[in-house]
Amino acid sequence: MSVLPFDQRDGFIWMNGALVPWKDAKLHVLSHGLHYASCVFEGERAYNGSIFKITEHSERFRQSAEVLDFEIPYSVAELDAAKRLTVEKNGLTNCYVRPVAWRGSEMMAVAAQHATINVAIAVWDWPSMFDVNEKMKGIKLDIAEYRRPDPMCAPSHSKAAGLYMICTISKHRAERKGFADALMLDWQGRVAECTGANVLFVKDGAIHTPIADCFLDGITRRTVIGLAKKRGVEVIERRIMPDELATLQECFICGTGAEVTPVSQIGPYNFTPGAISRQLMEDYTALVNGQK
Repeated sequence: MSVLPFDQRDGFIWMNGALVPWKDAKLHVLSHGLHYASCVFEGERAYNGSIFKITEHSERFRQSAEVLDFEIPYSVAELDAAKRLTVEKNGLTNCYVRPVAWRGSEMMAVAAQHATINVAIAVWDWPSMFDVNEKMKGIKLDIAEYRRPDPMCAPSHSKAAGLYMICTISKHRAERKGFADALMLDWQGRVAECTGANVLFVKDGAIHTPIADCFLDGITRRTVIGLAKKRGVEVIERRIMPDELATLQECFICGTGAEVTPVSQIGPYNFTPGAISRQLMEDYTALVNGQK
């Protein structure tokens, strides 16, 4: 499948306070963010012209930067306005929204206290990753070799670019073997998350999901947990060991890109997408389109 490279597209990108032509939104090859991963980002979606959980994402964006010891030079309100402007100027109503912030090229060493903090916002058309009917068949997941790191060894509560290096490796390996994605364990060998989405399970009518203490507690994850509780479904956040997967009946992943997507297989373990997965998939779709 031919995909137009992201640096060759038309439109506008908001960069450091102003809209610039898409192809002019560039950074220098000696930018600190490129060499030392001093970069944070967000993944958001606009539905019917409105960005879902826009302010919550802006708040997390600034918090992620603080964890990496730099400050984004725009307030939450300014970021919200910039995202709305970028969606509007690109003539999109349903799209993906990508804010990103990184240290610039003023310093090129591990220390970079005086590097300029750059901020950009890009938007592009990105439909749902899976057809609704296809979703209910469930996707298949590999089990990744890499694990989510000990939170004492990495800034796991930041949406930091460097944390996704092992996610890319793991997803590539999974796709080469015919899987859609990979389930990652945590540093102690417990179930954690997928490469870009959180994971939830169903057993005897209750949802079980890993405690998000060494990986990102996703905004979509929190939203789906809220929807489940509104339906009267019990949600249990706990440690889940891999051998427990054989006892769990349903599984689904959730994230801005994946939205809510059922899972039919994780390595040797099989699941049957069922009523709770479907209900939450439908509830989430209704919520993001209604923006209530």
